[in-house]
Amino acid sequence: MHKLLPDWLRHYQRAWLGGDVSAGLIVAVLVIPQSLAYTLLAGLPPEMGLYASILPVVAYALLGSSMTLAIGPVAIAALMTASALQPLAIAGTTEYVQLAMGLALISGLMFLAFGALRLGWLAYFLSQPVVSGFVSGSAIVIALGQLKHVLGVSAPSSSTWATLQGLWRALPQTNLTTLALGGGSMLVLVLARRYLGRGLRHLGLGATAADLLARMAPIVTVAVSTALVAWGHWDVSRQVAVVGSVPAGLPALAWVWPEARAWSQLLLPALLITLVGFVGSVSVAQSFALQRQQRIAPNRELWGLGAANVAAAFSGAYPVHGGLSRSVINFAAGAQTPLASIITAGFMALIVYFFASLFYFLPLAVLAASIMVAVATLVDVDTLKASWTYDKADAFSLLATAGGVIVLGVEAGILMGVALSLGVLVWRSSHPHMAVVGRVPGTEHFRNVERHAVQTVPGLLALRVDESLFFANATALEERIEALVQADPAVRRVLLVCSAVNQIDATALGILTGLEQSLAARGVRLDLAEVKGPVMDRLQHTALGQRLAGRVFRSVHDAFVAP
Repeated sequence: MHKLLPDWLRHYQRAWLGGDVSAGLIVAVLVIPQSLAYTLLAGLPPEMGLYASILPVVAYALLGSSMTLAIGPVAIAALMTASALQPLAIAGTTEYVQLAMGLALISGLMFLAFGALRLGWLAYFLSQPVVSGFVSGSAIVIALGQLKHVLGVSAPSSSTWATLQGLWRALPQTNLTTLALGGGSMLVLVLARRYLGRGLRHLGLGATAADLLARMAPIVTVAVSTALVAWGHWDVSRQVAVVGSVPAGLPALAWVWPEARAWSQLLLPALLITLVGFVGSVSVAQSFALQRQQRIAPNRELWGLGAANVAAAFSGAYPVHGGLSRSVINFAAGAQTPLASIITAGFMALIVYFFASLFYFLPLAVLAASIMVAVATLVDVDTLKASWTYDKADAFSLLATAGGVIVLGVEAGILMGVALSLGVLVWRSSHPHMAVVGRVPGTEHFRNVERHAVQTVPGLLALRVDESLFFANATALEERIEALVQADPAVRRVLLVCSAVNQIDATALGILTGLEQSLAARGVRLDLAEVKGPVMDRLQHTALGQRLAGRVFRSVHDAFVAP
């Protein structure tokens, strides 16, 4: 039985307990507004956000590999959930809720399947520009979608354009009390984020304590605004939209299995939620692990996230991932092990069981304001600037992904970004860098003749190709060699330097075979140098390999001095 316990629990030290307990309680209190807000974003009943912070958190704590990653509702997952379900059902209905739970189940099963297949490398499938563009575009969509709650008006959310049109038409019906609550909360949260921590440190408070107190601004804002609405009964007298009744009690465990039609409709959204959630969660977990010289295991992360989402499905919640803001609070509050998350889950369970009625008068405008302030930091201008300076192709991928999310929707946007990234990769591979090389005087080093003062051998053309050879670039190599040979009739040997070639596919092999024969017919010999072992193992059994017997050199230097 002892062996079934996670490693951190089997080797738990009493010295860790204080940090875990304090972090667990602090996170539970501070993420209540966040849990409710993101559930509002997903179009689901508020209690589902609280449920998502109980059993899923425990499941991840028992199976995940990160010591401080905090699992729960996150803005991107909530947006993707809404994007997937709104075409299928009306938000807030029983069907919509069941589909959300089904989406969590399918995503969880995908996580588990990927973990069983040891596909942890999927964390690196999405390029940084695509992830940045997706997150930035999603942040803008999220913020625009929350404006209606801040203004106290109704507006469609079928598309960004429809939302903007609806907001413009509804602007004259703005509820001023709601706007005051939402705008005031936004101002307080922005000022607290920028200045409160710094101000408290200037007053002599420790950095950790000052930052934690600054992060309490959302819970203070929620408490004050809720008290105001309840005191003045503004939900009735001034038509301020509030959360309303939140069922008391713990979530009932229920078997959820989507219908066949729902499976086909939810598979692609679930796959995207899984990929994006995995990339984001691993990135956050890795950043905190490095600060403590710890390591995470991507395959175990798949198991942990899978278990968390399956638990979410069976406990009345929706897809969950590792959250940056939750994890920051957890780490800063002194969490040492996942016990802190289990304590958070236990405290959340107590809140749901005994204090759910306190959320009745919580204004939706305040939750919307907290969402808008939170997602504002997700618009990644720094990565765009860096990409534009370093590699404009990556910058275009970022902009295209963000634009696709904003204009076409979440799924279309991320698929567009992935397609563009793969397209850029194929284009670059199909246009490999090739350089004619010569020897640096007095050495056995060889460099590009266009960049360095080097020595060449009359009649010898040495060409280095800096890419594996495959169907998309083999013809480009052939054309370059043919052009160089025609430009210098004195060439009698062509040396292909393969130090950067990791693979030669069947198409490239066929083109090289034809090239060798064509050159031989004109009295020009084709040699190879610095061929890697795995490439040579496959090449030596081919017709080309047999024809090149004795003409494959260990180094460029050996080829240069050979007759």
